Amino acid sequence: MSLTPADGKRPPGDAEGRRKGRRRRALRWSAIVLAVVITGTAGAGYLYYEHLNHNIKKDPLNIGDEKDRAAESKANAAGQKPLNILLIGSDARDSAENQKLGGAKDTFNTAPRADVQMLLHVSADRTNMSVVSMPRDTLTDIPKCTDPDTGKTYAAETDVITNDSLGRGGPGCTVATWEKLTDIHIDHFMMVDFAGVVSMADAIGGVPVCVDANIYSHTSSGKGSGLKLKKGTTSVKGKQALQWLRTRYGFEDDTDIARTKAQHQYMNSMVRQLRENATLSNPTRLRSLAETATKALTVDNGLGTVAKLYDLSKELKKVPTSRITMTTMPWQYSATSSGRVVPKPTDAAKLFRLVREDIALDGKDKKKTTATAAATASTDPAAADDKIAVQVENGTRTDTTGAVRGRATAVAELLVGKGFKEAVADSSAILSQATTVVRYPSADLEGDAQRVAKALGIPTSAVKKSTSVSGVTLVVGADWSTGTKYKAPAEDDTTPTSADALNGSDTTACMHVDPNYVW
Repeated sequence: MSLTPADGKRPPGDAEGRRKGRRRRALRWSAIVLAVVITGTAGAGYLYYEHLNHNIKKDPLNIGDEKDRAAESKANAAGQKPLNILLIGSDARDSAENQKLGGAKDTFNTAPRADVQMLLHVSADRTNMSVVSMPRDTLTDIPKCTDPDTGKTYAAETDVITNDSLGRGGPGCTVATWEKLTDIHIDHFMMVDFAGVVSMADAIGGVPVCVDANIYSHTSSGKGSGLKLKKGTTSVKGKQALQWLRTRYGFEDDTDIARTKAQHQYMNSMVRQLRENATLSNPTRLRSLAETATKALTVDNGLGTVAKLYDLSKELKKVPTSRITMTTMPWQYSATSSGRVVPKPTDAAKLFRLVREDIALDGKDKKKTTATAAATASTDPAAADDKIAVQVENGTRTDTTGAVRGRATAVAELLVGKGFKEAVADSSAILSQATTVVRYPSADLEGDAQRVAKALGIPTSAVKKSTSVSGVTLVVGADWSTGTKYKAPAEDDTTPTSADALNGSDTTACMHVDPNYVW
């Protein structure tokens, strides 16, 4: 039966009713927004939109120097861009609840640390997602950062523990640190503290995790998270969920690497749990989850409303669970600092390149035949060849052989012969570079750098932005120690085994318990 009058005209208040209906539908979709953002699911519930917006805390995206920032991701042939989101777990002890959960009374109200750091990469075509964790004990370079609230400037530092970045002006400095290390442009960040983890785990009803033996994470000296579980699968929530995410004493070799692996298992399980329950319609439970989600979050200004978070969720939920790959940044122990780790040079660089070039870590990508054309489409055009200044450096030295004498001069002369009259050799720089690379310092020189690479047959993937150079710089690597024709090595796009990849649909993962912590 139609409710429309015979004359075809709707009642005066009907248009307003339709608008309210649309608004209610939007509110229902935003109800479990944090779960949506982390896992790509959707839910329902009735909430006040502005109230939720007020819950969300915001901070600037990147507070580092412009020179340390990575170039924006290029669109693919269809005009789509990948998304890179940095997930940060803060150990802030800035409230009574956080202090109770985090312990260590002497650290109350001290600078927070980024104890969990995961880069979530969503492919441009939204078919796959890659997650790269950085171990908390990683030593890296932290760029200069300026606190947006106080104006205080923190000087750049080298070889410092990565989680210190959060205390140098906020999450925007952690973002700047990742961009400097990986040369991956980060679009957004999301940060949650101890209390947020506990409340989120409660709100979603628990996350199933597995151990291969009874575990009690506790030492006679008082170390350990306090996690106590029986062998097999347990659904953890509240404080127990936080204990799981913080445990290092009791998992495998009692290192931060094992803790990262446990975090991956938790995240994968959380994804599956939420997707299985994505159609929940209990308004009270969904309201609780939405309140918890928005109160737990600190995000960049670009994600500062429920509407923006919902738009992001629509992109994330396109990725099937089976195409999510969790990895750890390849690492090795530091030679100078006991117990600390550093990026494993070749493998870490390779993993960062795969993410930067939007190559799926599960190896299921279709061949991207138009990648180079799409990547160069929006680049500033190159100057005329004879106007491009190029500095050529000798990077042919290896761990076992010395540099090939005169190599920079030979390649500089080769460039001059090809019309690059301003190419010069820098004989003072003797470097160790496994593969030949062309570096440039800023976006306005990217086209020039790509032109130099094309003239020599160097692939576009070997053209990199770098703040260590002042102009277009060609480093002749050990892979081009002789001859006048560069033969590019075959691109290996497989994920390094040292990245310890875990597929999002793997339900068999179970943490190995150190026998010393079995009860």
